[in-house]
Amino acid sequence: MDTVRIKDLPKHVGQQVLVNGWIYNKRTSGKLQFPIIRDGSGYLQCVVSKKEVSPESWDASDRATQESTVRVIGKVVEEARAQGGVEMHVETFELPSLSEPFPISPKEHGTDFLMNHRHLWLRSSKQHAVLRVRNEIEKGCRDFFYDRDFVLIDSPILTANAAEGTSTLFETDYFGEKAYLSQSGQLYLEPAAAAFGKVYCFGPTFRAEKSKTRRHLMEFWMIEPEVAFLEFEGLQELAEEFVEYLVRRALDRCKEELKTLERDVTKLENVKRPFPRITYRDAIELLTGKGMDVKFGDDFGGDEETVIANSFDRPVMISRYPTVIKAFYMQPDPKDPDVVLGLDMIAPEGYGEIIGGSQRIHDHDLLLQRIKEHKLPVEAFQWYLDVRKYGTFPHSGFGMGIERMVAWVSGVPHLRETIPYPRMLNRIYP
Repeated sequence: MDTVRIKDLPKHVGQQVLVNGWIYNKRTSGKLQFPIIRDGSGYLQCVVSKKEVSPESWDASDRATQESTVRVIGKVVEEARAQGGVEMHVETFELPSLSEPFPISPKEHGTDFLMNHRHLWLRSSKQHAVLRVRNEIEKGCRDFFYDRDFVLIDSPILTANAAEGTSTLFETDYFGEKAYLSQSGQLYLEPAAAAFGKVYCFGPTFRAEKSKTRRHLMEFWMIEPEVAFLEFEGLQELAEEFVEYLVRRALDRCKEELKTLERDVTKLENVKRPFPRITYRDAIELLTGKGMDVKFGDDFGGDEETVIANSFDRPVMISRYPTVIKAFYMQPDPKDPDVVLGLDMIAPEGYGEIIGGSQRIHDHDLLLQRIKEHKLPVEAFQWYLDVRKYGTFPHSGFGMGIERMVAWVSGVPHLRETIPYPRMLNRIYP
């Protein structure tokens, strides 16, 4: 007899199969019981009839509590009203493990309670759906770059220098020397771009930001492409193509999950190229026109990003930010040295920045000057400067935080639900 995953049961209509799983829910009607079983791939309604199963099977089904481990054998039958279009008429019901009373019930629970039980909350239908969306987006990221001949370069997590600013580093001891948890794999990708042309990294990154907003985590996953000889216009096109691809893929392959999450997919269906593009100066004008007190040189926070995003019906790219508020490695705009060839892509519906990137400085002396201006230790960046000494070349790249992308596509309000075990300012358990 075949052991079958629930999602594959429609291929086995009329057959006797074995399903392993856990009790998700159960109702009883006299001499019939209707346990719903989940196995991670889907949900299966079972029909257990007292007159058609052994007393042992009936008793096991009757005693089974929420999250008990079960093993059921039965016939797969078409049922249009059931999720997946099938149900099982049970012949044998076994109870390998009876669950203790499950702490998470249908009643309302506080956020702190749910986060303390995150290891169990993952089993709920909505949390399960969010992480399936995450799984699809992560696979989509890899497929997008693999299909375009990018080479995966695994940047180190322990580093000797900072990519995004020294105030948000997690410091650790490295055999008597200072080391830091990586803020970005970008700096290590740039030398690799000289070796392979088109590269990307995909891994965890860390920011010691004392922030409690719904848009921030201390540990998050980022995918970062870097491309040799790609200049700013091409970078904007790559970012557009990438985001459109991921949204299309989620809409195509996560229909059930988005339905479970009650996501308004019409807003996602509108995510089509070309995306609107405005400059930082345009954005300042837009914000002041809406009564916001901002001036050239200010960085945009969540409120400003939301106002900008609400002015458009799809992601918007803001380019050419002031040099003084951006990272040391960003290429100044040759037509306007007060700004850099950098971009932020802002998602609609208040989800904030999902992509940040730039063309990089490829002139050795200018980069050295910028490192000194930012009061960074030149010796720690000597290897990075070397790339400009041995065959320098224009190059560009961006970073996309997976959690923000998943939050936007899923429609969930807080990043803590988009990663299996979130690390936040006051939480490192479980």
